[in-house]
Amino acid sequence: MERSLHDAAGGTLAVSDGRAGNARQAVALARALDAAAGDFMLEPRAPWRWCAPRRLPGDDAAFGDGFAALLGRPPALAVGCGRQAALATRLLRERGARVVQALDPRLAPSHWDVVVAPEHDRLRGDNVVTLLGSLNPVDDAWLERARAEFPAPAELAGPRVAFLVGGPTAQARYDRRELTAWIEAIDAILARDGGTLMVSASRRTPPGFRARLRERCAKRAALLWLDAGDGENPYPGLLAWADRIVCTPDSVNMLSEAAATRAPVHVADPGIAQGRLRTFVDALSARGRIRPLDAALAPFAVEPLRETARVAAEVRRRLDAG
Repeated sequence: MERSLHDAAGGTLAVSDGRAGNARQAVALARALDAAAGDFMLEPRAPWRWCAPRRLPGDDAAFGDGFAALLGRPPALAVGCGRQAALATRLLRERGARVVQALDPRLAPSHWDVVVAPEHDRLRGDNVVTLLGSLNPVDDAWLERARAEFPAPAELAGPRVAFLVGGPTAQARYDRRELTAWIEAIDAILARDGGTLMVSASRRTPPGFRARLRERCAKRAALLWLDAGDGENPYPGLLAWADRIVCTPDSVNMLSEAAATRAPVHVADPGIAQGRLRTFVDALSARGRIRPLDAALAPFAVEPLRETARVAAEVRRRLDAG
């Protein structure tokens, strides 16, 4: 008889190629399923990395000696995210692990025990669990830890406005003119109503955008993080302490994490978003979880978007029923 997730031996392992977005989602779901879950970073090698998650002869060697050893002692459960991890979880399943794959693997979902995919990817199947947005670790306990680890914003005058800046993509095209307009809009609101600005860039923020943020926000922002030269990234603290959050319209992950807090989320020019990203932004708007950045930046009642816990419960149910 198939063992349940609860009594399976071997533990739980999050598997990814180490890219921040993939690793964060894999670890978030793995630890929602098993608080003691570990994580494993793959080392993709040619030619397999070009074809993943499709298989090629000799693919036990696709991710280096460490993964080859892992195939000899597979975890009870592996949670992967991203194309490279989709091949890794296929190989682990062949060796006896139960496997969950996050994001559309671009192959039939039947290659995995469960596939977790964003609603905007439109992937459906008997073993597919869908969610709004992306997996992330943000819940009340996470926010409380972030406040303890980043206490400085507690002393800042409210309302504390966090401005989270990503970068333009194929589905959200904007330039420094739009970024400057958003900065000026936030600055005008704070000058009129009072409050404190906190700014954080991301790995995807272009150098020219970082320079514009430093030029325009250095005097206004009580907290400004643009790169490692500014010290430890306080992004978790911004999410935890913000009374309002303003996001650029380009990142499902960033918007999902902001929406998981208890702060109102305002999106700068959400109409810029196109394609699947626009579908996600529209879904958040329909739920009343986000509003466009406007001249008021008024607070509004919110219900935190906590999809990871819901997805984990459904994944656990399906694995235990399998």
